[in-house]
Amino acid sequence: MKKIVSRIVIGTLLASSLSGCFPLLVGGAVVGGSLVATDRRTSGSLVEDEGIELRASSRIRENLGERVHVNVTSYNRQVLLTGEVPNLQDKQLVEKIVSGVDNVRNIVNELDVMGNSTLTQRSSDSLVTGRAKAALVDAKDLFASAFKLTTERGTVYVMGRVTAREAKRATDIISNTSGVQRVVRILEIISEEELARTLPQQPPAEQKR
Repeated sequence: MKKIVSRIVIGTLLASSLSGCFPLLVGGAVVGGSLVATDRRTSGSLVEDEGIELRASSRIRENLGERVHVNVTSYNRQVLLTGEVPNLQDKQLVEKIVSGVDNVRNIVNELDVMGNSTLTQRSSDSLVTGRAKAALVDAKDLFASAFKLTTERGTVYVMGRVTAREAKRATDIISNTSGVQRVVRILEIISEEELARTLPQQPPAEQKR
């Protein structure tokens, strides 16, 4: 049986926009649009997340070189660290380096103390991530673009701003995807009411004459 772990579940009252660059069906309404216009993060948070990932990865390489394999994933300024480091000191050092990057509000350190994964293992993880994303897209009752996924040695880490219903549905889908060994949820939970407020308003139907 696959293991499902919830590392962080944060309730939030902040309203923002929805994510996606392809149309999806939710509650009978088809919506779509550009990434910035439809992501549940603000456009500012999107830019900050990209900057965090680039700066953090660069600083880790500068300080630790090739002796570590670290993936940095940021969502709404919450940073997930996955990969491998040779010892506990390096694990702590990586977290310290990332904590010094501008705009980081929280760090989830999932680094394992062990030898670096092989290129074959990393390629396999990339395939698992692709299959899991495709499965979410196929589920027409979800906004697949509300989720950000990364995989490390068969463990799929799920980030996003979603309702409890969406979290459960996505977890069920991902956990049944080929190659997934474990699912770790690092999610910000919003209410159904907040989700409804963020959905694009449909134009009123034309009155019959």
